[in-house]
Amino acid sequence: MSQSKVIIVTGASRGIGLAIANYLLHASHKLVLVARSAEPLEKLKSEYPGQVEVVAADLADFSVGNKVVDAGLKAFSRIDGLILNHGTLSPVKRIADSTPEEWRSAFDVNFFSNLAFIKAALPSLRQSHGRIILTSSGAAVGAYSAWGAYGSSKAALNHLAATLTIEEPDISSIAIRPGVVDTEMQKEVRGHATTMDAKDAEKFRGLHEQGKLLRPEQPGNVMARLALGAGRELSGKLWNWNDKELSDFQDA
Repeated sequence: MSQSKVIIVTGASRGIGLAIANYLLHASHKLVLVARSAEPLEKLKSEYPGQVEVVAADLADFSVGNKVVDAGLKAFSRIDGLILNHGTLSPVKRIADSTPEEWRSAFDVNFFSNLAFIKAALPSLRQSHGRIILTSSGAAVGAYSAWGAYGSSKAALNHLAATLTIEEPDISSIAIRPGVVDTEMQKEVRGHATTMDAKDAEKFRGLHEQGKLLRPEQPGNVMARLALGAGRELSGKLWNWNDKELSDFQDA
């Protein structure tokens, strides 16, 4: 893992994405960082001269994937990894109270934008025998009331990783369940307590109050290391960040 690699990281302005970026930059890798907010990304670019390219954009715009890949190739001449970490929880509504348009907006961000990035990066990743890391969720395999759009879009990502593994034998594609992490999304979850089932709301509130939320660096460091060195034996599956099969990628 010592050779410098070029990795695209989305959702890099905060939370898990920022933790991933910090880990990779500290290890002297080169990054193309993507998020809606430019300021945190520009700060990293100034702190790590020559290592960072920045693209600030709305990731629901499917043309962004091509722009980001082009920026990476122009700056660094290659792409070795793609860490797709952006997403939206909304709409947090029961199916009876939501609309197909709201679900489509969720899928545009959580699934189709990922597909756009992947399609744009595939030629470069084939050449580098690179890796695609997808941020999934426990909601993809266990349903929560009012989380239907989020959970089903994450389940689609899991299937996408499996399909890529069959279609792209030179690329390793992995979905990661990062656990319940102390991020802005968890603040949003707690803000929807009256919409969710009471037992689910209590679960997430309790984890926060008891200090049991994960630090972003815990799953983030695992995801960063997977983007650098995951083997094909891990490809095509959903893994929990702390599964024993990923012990080589976890903090000591």
